[in-house]
Amino acid sequence: MTHTVLITGADGFVGKNLQLHLVERKDVQVRSFTRSHSVGQLPELLQGVDFVFHLAGVNRPQDPQEFAVGNAELTHALCQAVAALAAATGKRIPVVYTSSTQAAHANPYGQSKRAAEDALFSLAASHQVPVHVFRLPNVFGKWCKPNYNSAVATFCHNMARGLPVQVNDPAAPLTLVHVDDVVACFLQLLDGADGTVDANGFATVAPQYTTTVGAVAEQIQAFHDSRATLMTERVGAGLVRALYSTYVSYLPVDRFAYVVPQHADPRGVFVEMLKTPDCGQFSYFTAHPGITRGGHYHHSKTEKFLVIKGQARFKFRHMHTGETHELLASGDKAEIVETVPGWTHDITNIGQDEMVVMLWANEVFDRAQPDTFACPV
Repeated sequence: MTHTVLITGADGFVGKNLQLHLVERKDVQVRSFTRSHSVGQLPELLQGVDFVFHLAGVNRPQDPQEFAVGNAELTHALCQAVAALAAATGKRIPVVYTSSTQAAHANPYGQSKRAAEDALFSLAASHQVPVHVFRLPNVFGKWCKPNYNSAVATFCHNMARGLPVQVNDPAAPLTLVHVDDVVACFLQLLDGADGTVDANGFATVAPQYTTTVGAVAEQIQAFHDSRATLMTERVGAGLVRALYSTYVSYLPVDRFAYVVPQHADPRGVFVEMLKTPDCGQFSYFTAHPGITRGGHYHHSKTEKFLVIKGQARFKFRHMHTGETHELLASGDKAEIVETVPGWTHDITNIGQDEMVVMLWANEVFDRAQPDTFACPV
């Protein structure tokens, strides 16, 4: 079954992200309502629609009167059109609305968003239309406009370009929700989920992250600095993962690539690629034909070698018993060779061409305490 979806504010930050997810689905057709449309076109656009994502709104107008027009009046017109359709055909089109936590405050923006909420709740009560009103905190993610109303977007945009950022109050609290989590929640509602609501009847998105402006700025600065230090942050889960994804999305095209130090000698080159706070580091090295690298042992450090190109011979000798071991590896077979503490080891290029080897060590190299002791095999 194919759903026809209407997105108001389809060209906005959340709208663009939602559209991309919907395009990936074969069971959804999308209609858009943007600034190029008039309010009078809403009844026509709603014909045949099964679900509405009402994302349009005004939050930084030049004239404060635009708050009422772009938030309250637009939503009221949408509710009238949905109500008329329900009365005429019996079809009750669910509506998702992105309000704001500002709706709880007595400023012009908050008042206009609250009026929009009231119109939707009235629609639900009078015509039994399912409505899902989200009072979203600060939404961040790719394609959010910098220097507008998102500190995260501004920090990411500026730091990705080496521009300064201004943090007036580092301790200022900040509640964040990632746009991917918002969209995921929206899609669940589209697919028939009931969703979760709070005690006041507002739909909720999880997870939400509570932090401070200063902490976010420091984290994004660390992402920027990692290209020089090679030390990556813990970007695999939670807020740090979402912030890192967002930061990278703001990189200008001329910064998609960056150079890392390369150490060359007569044997070949050695390049460190990435370091982690607690899971070691990644690098690679090359060796010319006949060249042997290594010839050392470790007390506790371990390594994993993967020959990407060429032919290699690994040799090992136990530092206590004198037991020896030898094995061959090549770029033709995806095989990991692991070094073992207490065994001195080396690797020799026994092929006719350059050898390329990827290397992971379980700890970042510490020049003061390298845990690497020269000893021929």
